[in-house]
Amino acid sequence: MRHRIFIVAILLMATSPLSAQWFDWSNPNIPRTAEGRVDMSAPAPRSSDGHADFSGKWTPTDASGSLFDLDNYQGWALDVMAANETTFFVDDPRFNCLPDGPASYIAGSSTGGTRRIVQTPTFIAVLNPDMTYRQIHLDGREHVENPILPNWLGYSAAHWEGDTLVVVTTGFNDKTWLTREGLPHTDQLRITERYTRPDFGHITLEITYEDPGLLNQPVQATVSLAHQSDLDFLENVCNESETAQRHYTGELSQAEEKIVEVPLELLESYVGTYQGVWLGRLITAEVYLENGELFLTRSPRYSDTGGNTDSATSVLIAQSENAFDSIFGLGWIFNRDENGEINSVSEVHVSGAWPFERVR
Repeated sequence: MRHRIFIVAILLMATSPLSAQWFDWSNPNIPRTAEGRVDMSAPAPRSSDGHADFSGKWTPTDASGSLFDLDNYQGWALDVMAANETTFFVDDPRFNCLPDGPASYIAGSSTGGTRRIVQTPTFIAVLNPDMTYRQIHLDGREHVENPILPNWLGYSAAHWEGDTLVVVTTGFNDKTWLTREGLPHTDQLRITERYTRPDFGHITLEITYEDPGLLNQPVQATVSLAHQSDLDFLENVCNESETAQRHYTGELSQAEEKIVEVPLELLESYVGTYQGVWLGRLITAEVYLENGELFLTRSPRYSDTGGNTDSATSVLIAQSENAFDSIFGLGWIFNRDENGEINSVSEVHVSGAWPFERVR
């Protein structure tokens, strides 16, 4: 018995540091500065066939382009986006345990856009945290036209133009979105991606979207991706939480129906500029009045979903004299000091309230 206990104790002692090493692992095969940091400007690696090697874990840090110009969408798509906004985007495939589709191409780390690329001379796999994957074929096959079985991630065939990897994807179903803002698409969607890696730590991705059932003309997006060298991601199994959908209900109109009449003088006292830190980022909230309604512009945007501006604006819907709802999916509470002056606003997340001090 003592012998068995001793063996179990040894195993437990050995397991603990191994577990820690998994998350603290520093990859010895990547370039580093003299201080030990990842040398993001080091030369880009090459694969065994001489082409640029895009392998690694990548996260979009910025996305912009004509994809985000509402004038390029057909009327029906604008109606769908407006309807999605009123329900706080509850029909996002991610929130229903369904594959994310092309919306992940431009999404940042907080909205499921991180990915791992595994490259071979004839095949590339793109692994996503939600346990979905893309298959990109580099074996000379042509892209699929009018597939018998349209799917969530499409059919991808690629070729090289110098050091640029060109990926053409067709054969999508029409069940996913192109952006986190609820932009739908049809099964006529065709996406062309052009990947370049100027150095070790960065990828520039140029995307062209063609969909005659959705767009008035082809649109583009430019995505900057950064290498996440010493970080790993764990699996994200959506339906492990069976309570999520039960709590994700309601519409913006319901909040508006419960609106509280707040005196104009009180609303005017909330107008100002507020700043604070959320997840290591400096946030600025500009609160202003327009036609008797209170609005808030948040910079940067709450969700790193891409766009041509780094801010987003929402009307504030009063739930009490100092608590408001917004289309961001966030609450806002204005706070007073001991003298009765408004000195901060709290941005309310599921993780709690984050106070932003009034600076103007």
